Amino acid sequence: MAPRRWRRARGASSAGRAVNLDAVKEREFWQLVEEVFGRGYGRSLAHDQGLSRLGGMTAVEALAAGEQPRVVWNVLCDQMDVPDSRRWGDDHAAPPLPVGFADR
Repeated sequence: MAPRRWRRARGASSAGRAVNLDAVKEREFWQLVEEVFGRGYGRSLAHDQGLSRLGGMTAVEALAAGEQPRVVWNVLCDQMDVPDSRRWGDDHAAPPLPVGFADR
């Protein structure tokens, strides 16, 4: 089993929390939304931005439909042209998407 990769979440509200990047959970998804996009804009984006690679669902709809949070996060960042260096931090490469996802 590969070792888990962690990074310390940035920002004043992070309070030293670590984010497991191999298995991004919904709570961690929302932490990253706030960190990368800001609280207000990030929440609005997640509720309003249709994600073409997820059939036009918003991030909120995709999560409610059972899509993996790391998939939703990667699709949202791809669509918003967020580079890997900003979405995961300077010391980490993005976790891979699930097998078969690239074919969507």
